[in-house]
Amino acid sequence: MASSAEPATGPSEEFRYPGNRLGLPEDGPGSVGTWGRRVLALVIDWLIAGLIASALTGRPMWAGGNNHSLLHTAAFFAMSAILAGLLGSTIGHRLCGLRVAPVRDRKTYDGPPGLLAGIIRSVLILLVIPAVVFDRERRGLHDLAAKTIVVRR
Repeated sequence: MASSAEPATGPSEEFRYPGNRLGLPEDGPGSVGTWGRRVLALVIDWLIAGLIASALTGRPMWAGGNNHSLLHTAAFFAMSAILAGLLGSTIGHRLCGLRVAPVRDRKTYDGPPGLLAGIIRSVLILLVIPAVVFDRERRGLHDLAAKTIVVRR
């Protein structure tokens, strides 16, 4: 059995770390956000939406109920769509040092992704499955559909 003439070279130049193919740095500002920061940002946003729903229904968050659940979901959707779309980050993203960057033609840009991208991301996050199915760049299906990526500030 003959061995290959070329030695093993490790990861291809195409993919060395998340964000490499999009021209993002490996570490520091502008690099792809870590899972820990992203999950923490989501939890913070969900809690803030719950507090908003509690204020509107006059019931504590833990009491639940149909009215509260619907308002909680609506508050999360509105907050996420508007803030991520028009400002480039939600309150949770800001607290965790993240931002949502638009991706066009395999390049990221500094500005906010736009309201339509924010709406697409928020709808798919609420469906849960698109947010937990992701690629090597740590972009969930919600980010792929909205043409965005979550990066560090």
